[in-house]
Amino acid sequence: MRLVEFTPHLAEPISLFESVASSSVAVGHGSGDVHVYAVHFRAAAQIGVHPTGFCQLFLVVQGSGWAAGEDGQRINLSAGQGVFFEKGEMHSKGSETGMVAIMVQATHIQPTMVPRPDRGHSAGAV
Repeated sequence: MRLVEFTPHLAEPISLFESVASSSVAVGHGSGDVHVYAVHFRAAAQIGVHPTGFCQLFLVVQGSGWAAGEDGQRINLSAGQGVFFEKGEMHSKGSETGMVAIMVQATHIQPTMVPRPDRGHSAGAV
């Protein structure tokens, strides 16, 4: 599992299409079968340990929660953060207070490196 950040301070301005006051963060590029879900967690909700069927980006857009990889170690997540799981990686997710996430699954996802200036290094967004 790799941490993903897509907060506004990491975004690059969009200059195409007569865009105004808009920006984006490249999170990854994929190919093959692609599936996109909005995942809603109520308070005290979780999805138990299971293997991913595809490469997966799990991006929190509202609220907060956690994700755990194969080691079972939970990483706290809030809006603007997410995680990347390789195909077949054992993982789980949940929230104590409620969370909404966009989950992108694809046959192949090439994670995009995003600088993490607050951490003093490029840990890789994904």
